Amino acid sequence: MTVVGADGRELSARGVETRNRLLEAAEQVFGDLGFHDASIVKITEAAGVGQGTFYLYFSSKQELFDELVRDLNRRIRHAMTEQAKLGGTRIEQELLGFRGYFDFAAKHRGLYRILRESAFVSPDVFKWHYDRVSERYVAALREAVDRHELGPIDPEVAAWALMSVGETIGLRWIVWGDGEVPEHVVAELGRVIAAILEPAR
Repeated sequence: MTVVGADGRELSARGVETRNRLLEAAEQVFGDLGFHDASIVKITEAAGVGQGTFYLYFSSKQELFDELVRDLNRRIRHAMTEQAKLGGTRIEQELLGFRGYFDFAAKHRGLYRILRESAFVSPDVFKWHYDRVSERYVAALREAVDRHELGPIDPEVAAWALMSVGETIGLRWIVWGDGEVPEHVVAELGRVIAAILEPAR
């Protein structure tokens, strides 16, 4: 994937590294302070770069925030896909995908604050995030239904319902709990997933 700076030019390997440092710093600062209390100065300090360097990569705090949401989206989907592909059946893949999400969320504690704030700061990017997660999810469930691996579900309804389950479980046990989802909760989630998706016996 080609990565470009604020002027639209392709970045060198070093430029990509600096841009990634700004994104990592932005995740920390936005996650700790929220969008409105975060500043370019605080972000560049956290990234260890000069304030003028910031504008080589992003035109504004808003642009950085939007790109951060898109970057988190890509990394969430990657984490879930990498775990899911270890499963032998679609039901196993579902639960492993959730584990991938929970592991990612536990390591990125600002994730929930950033995504929820994007609903107000960047409504279009907020919607884009959920659309991107759901479109591949719906397609995967539809394919599994066509293979008769799942029951006669509505893939779109099932995808959005399971997305909400995974997100709120993460909220309860990662954000408001001890920072990770306990095994007994994951096991119960597996039962819920199977009840929703498995063919009727």
